[in-house]
Amino acid sequence: MAQKTDAGRIWFAVTALVVVVGIVVQLFVTAGGSDGYFPDNPDRVFNVFAYFTIQSNLLLGGTCLLLALDPARWQTALFRTLRLNGVLCIAVTGIVYHLVLAGSDDLSGGAAFANLLIHTITPLLGVLGWLLFGPRGQTDLRIVGWSIVYPLLWLVFTLIRGEGTGFYPYPFVDVALHGYGTVLLNCLFVALLFLALAFGAAALDRRIGSRSSTTKR
Repeated sequence: MAQKTDAGRIWFAVTALVVVVGIVVQLFVTAGGSDGYFPDNPDRVFNVFAYFTIQSNLLLGGTCLLLALDPARWQTALFRTLRLNGVLCIAVTGIVYHLVLAGSDDLSGGAAFANLLIHTITPLLGVLGWLLFGPRGQTDLRIVGWSIVYPLLWLVFTLIRGEGTGFYPYPFVDVALHGYGTVLLNCLFVALLFLALAFGAAALDRRIGSRSSTTKR
């Protein structure tokens, strides 16, 4: 059991490190680039944090760092919600990127490296880390309910900010391009994916947890 705990802490630490590297490289690429909606710094750099991808990576990296430091300490409802958000949001990030957004831009060098880390590597590390190391018994229907709050807040923030600035981080939420009807329908599909993953995570958490309890006996 101690060996699994140590392996989990190492996995969580590596995941947090990959998140940091991916975001830092992305910030440097953005600061030194000339593409994008905002032409000047620091607006260009600050705008990076408006992306669901970056926020998902931050949620995953932050909760993984706390688990790496002391996995037994973090049992509050807030942490359990943020932990589930980190895993689910990074899963949605990976799925939506590879199904919808991949290939929409031609990247090279540091941009391609950062893109690989934050869209492919961290989703794999995040989901596999949750499956292998949990922690178990932290996902129930109440936590699932609370986990919906963050994506909804991101959507509201994105649409309000888009009205003021004209910037939308992804084509499928671009009201200027598609109109509110299509955007809300697109968001509904993503919300259904999120909910399916959330309820699936709750069921899987119970199943894995009960199997582990049976094995210990």
